[in-house]
Amino acid sequence: MPIIRVFLLLLTLTFFLWTSPVQAATRITPQLEEQVLQIIRQHPEAIVESVQAYQQKIQNQLVQAQQAFVQQMKTNPDGIIGQSPITGSPAKKIILVEFSDFQCPYCAEAHKTIKQFMAKHQDEVTLVYKNFPLSNIHPEALPAAKAAWAAGQQGKFWQYHDALFTQQKQLGEELYLETAKNLNLDLEKFNSDRQTAEKSITEDMILGESVGISGTPFFIMNGATFSGAVQLSDVEDVLARVK
Repeated sequence: MPIIRVFLLLLTLTFFLWTSPVQAATRITPQLEEQVLQIIRQHPEAIVESVQAYQQKIQNQLVQAQQAFVQQMKTNPDGIIGQSPITGSPAKKIILVEFSDFQCPYCAEAHKTIKQFMAKHQDEVTLVYKNFPLSNIHPEALPAAKAAWAAGQQGKFWQYHDALFTQQKQLGEELYLETAKNLNLDLEKFNSDRQTAEKSITEDMILGESVGISGTPFFIMNGATFSGAVQLSDVEDVLARVK
């Protein structure tokens, strides 16, 4: 009923605007609501068609965004990479973009696989890390991302990144500071940089959302996408396809 009522109100408002702008400000009466609801009951296909048309529009926009992303990976890889940390080949011929969440258990599993993959293909693949913290279900995802970003400002992103994933169950302020100390970071700068990290993280999330990412981990390798706690053989297969 709530969804139907939303459609009802929208249809009624449209009707009023078409017929009389003055009546558009009139309170919708229960009688009018029931009349429009009855029309919807008699012609449910109208709503179905509207929903389908909207879904198709969103899908088309998503496809266009993905195509633009892939094209930019080919023609202007630095535009996709931006200020994100990278490792592996400096040639940027084969680019593996990873959208990840430090508190996501699937990301921790995928981290092990990607680490093995990059150890084998570091001379031909460029790995790019993008933050996509799912803060609504992972309360430490954003603080961890900020800490890793701050470590990156002192050239220690990947070491910090590995430490967070291997100690995922201990995520919290104590671990963030302990890891920073273990990596001999300037703690004053580290804490200061954590306060300014959110802008960069938000940019990563906007990019991810633009290509339809809703969960982590999510990977794009030269236009081929894959996700989840992938196996090494799966990533190898993708590499073989995009070469």
